[in-house]
Amino acid sequence: MSTDLDLKGFNTLLQLNVNAKTDTKGVGKNALKYLSWSEAWTEFVKVYPSAIYEIVKNEKNLPYFADETGAIVYVRVTANDLTHEMWLPVMDSSNKAMKSIPSSYQVKEYSYDQNQRKNVATGKMIDKTVEAYTMFDINKTVMRCLTKCLAMFGLGLYIYNKEDLPEVIPEPIKTVTNEMVLELEELIIKAAVDKNRFLIAFNIKKLEDMPMNHFANAIKSLRAKLEKSK
Repeated sequence: MSTDLDLKGFNTLLQLNVNAKTDTKGVGKNALKYLSWSEAWTEFVKVYPSAIYEIVKNEKNLPYFADETGAIVYVRVTANDLTHEMWLPVMDSSNKAMKSIPSSYQVKEYSYDQNQRKNVATGKMIDKTVEAYTMFDINKTVMRCLTKCLAMFGLGLYIYNKEDLPEVIPEPIKTVTNEMVLELEELIIKAAVDKNRFLIAFNIKKLEDMPMNHFANAIKSLRAKLEKSK
């Protein structure tokens, strides 16, 4: 029972379009679209009202883990007895890992070419600085990690696939009932209709496969043939 409810919730969240509630971090090729944590949590609890989240803390009761390579945060979300954990490194606006002290890295230098009317590489390398992280950076990363964790339940998952719109899951096709199948069988016999040709005409392998929205036309067609045969 719980699995069915979780699948239903996942499909509901997966199809939810949250584009109007997203923002962008970084610019150019480093730009990352993300969903505001407050908007994400608001939509999430509409589907899972009893959901809870936990910020994983280190041995000093701080909400991040760090070493010489940088810092990372972890968040757990539990809904309907299902728990997902997600992690996210602390990054600057260029999506470079931030450390406890300022660091630098090299990039190609570009200069605007008036003739080509675009930036072109000069052939030189220049240093870029990554500032040291602060608790403000940690806090932002924790909340973005929460949003990323909610995506594991389906909410805004398409954003991480770099797609523009959420996945649309088609509704299952409703087929005719047993009573309707019997009615079709009876009319096919009375109208002396070739059953195989009838199935081919409606693109089905057996009467039980007939979509509900085709039933009325099938009955109308059989009754017309029955009238002609009289």
